[in-house]
Amino acid sequence: MTADLKGKKVLVIGSGLSGVGSVNLLNKVGALPVVLEENTKVTEDNIRNKLHEEDREGTRIIVGTISDEDLSDIALTVPSPAVPLDAPTVMRIKDKNIPIWSEIELAYNFAKGKMIAITGTNGKTTTTTLVGEIMKAHFGKAYVVGNIGVSYAESALEMDESCVTVGEISSFQLEAVDNFHANVSAILNITPDHLNRHHTMECYAQMKENITHNQTKEDTCVLNYDNEYTRDFGARCPAKVVFFSSKEKLEDGFYLDGEDIYMATAGNAMKIMNIHDMNLVGTCNVENVMAAIAMSLAMDVPLATILSVIRNFKAVEHRIEFVATKRGVDYYNDSKGTNPDAAIQGVKAMCKPTILIGGGYDKGNDYDEWIESFGDTIKLLVLIGQTRQKIAECCDKHGFSNYVFKDTYEEALEFCTESAQKGDAVLLSPACASWDMFPNYETRGKRFKDYVNKLSD
Repeated sequence: MTADLKGKKVLVIGSGLSGVGSVNLLNKVGALPVVLEENTKVTEDNIRNKLHEEDREGTRIIVGTISDEDLSDIALTVPSPAVPLDAPTVMRIKDKNIPIWSEIELAYNFAKGKMIAITGTNGKTTTTTLVGEIMKAHFGKAYVVGNIGVSYAESALEMDESCVTVGEISSFQLEAVDNFHANVSAILNITPDHLNRHHTMECYAQMKENITHNQTKEDTCVLNYDNEYTRDFGARCPAKVVFFSSKEKLEDGFYLDGEDIYMATAGNAMKIMNIHDMNLVGTCNVENVMAAIAMSLAMDVPLATILSVIRNFKAVEHRIEFVATKRGVDYYNDSKGTNPDAAIQGVKAMCKPTILIGGGYDKGNDYDEWIESFGDTIKLLVLIGQTRQKIAECCDKHGFSNYVFKDTYEEALEFCTESAQKGDAVLLSPACASWDMFPNYETRGKRFKDYVNKLSD
């Protein structure tokens, strides 16, 4: 599907990866992009230098507040995922009845080929990356885009009808979709997260469900049977539903029984693979693999190709990523554990006494279930960041007293090294975002890895 934006002014809010990709696409289709950057600490030159060289001259840039006069001839607005739809500027745009598209909606209107769209509170990046590798192995040409760090708009015009696009799609990106239509979609799970943005779980879940927007029974949606929200959504999902479960033996779908993954059809089950045949660790990754198999089969990829890719697939960086063994201690980087449910999966993946680094930016989450998951695995919790006092109070409530505060990240890392004994593990899985100390979780994880790799053996 192609929208006609030639000669029309399109307002792009935000100058990050999504904004730059949107500007590039808009220029190529003859639109007149206007970039609005409301962060006044950023200069116009900073923004212009981010843009592609061919986009720098013809793109108007506004830093600060946009006037009503400038809004008067805007035909379309594309806010970056970080911009809430209830932000004051967006509300002004809504009042003027200017259409609002997310970047994925903009890109979809110009892209070609088939679309696989993956969302969920946790597991998106690993699953998207794995499905992308499977699509490349079978179709030869596949694009992996979205919240994974690659602008969908940046690649949209390169696509042809033979392409397959695999998108990691966040709830923020699903707030403003219209024509967007996935041939195959997945909601891996829905647990509390981003409530500072969506305010209620009902609203958050609804945004996730938007990934099935425009799907029909000709399409497929892969859902987690073990998650209450996604299991209930299965009854009203517009697409053909395929469930996966790590807890229940399903009559239809994919499930884990002991150490084996099965595929069941009308009660007839077939063993697909043993979990020790893959390099990924933890039940969360078994679930990701089952979802990837289900989506790939829905795309008519042969099972042999799927299993071959899975057996050779390595963990995604920053997600329960083994870093090194130093002085008999195993170090794991799970910096992408930015909410309690994701961090629970990190804890579950540990099979030895573990020192855990937790804490960070407060997204309004509760930490009870995370603390309860510690069991006998977590021997010591090292707390940092904005949420450390809130987490400590939760620890006290649940009778977990073996925690310490550290003022800096470096102090926390050094303390873990000094406290760990041979046979222990040190796990960075903060259950919080990184924004109080770092620009993103990648920087937090890279700093951890750099520190570990410099330790002597």
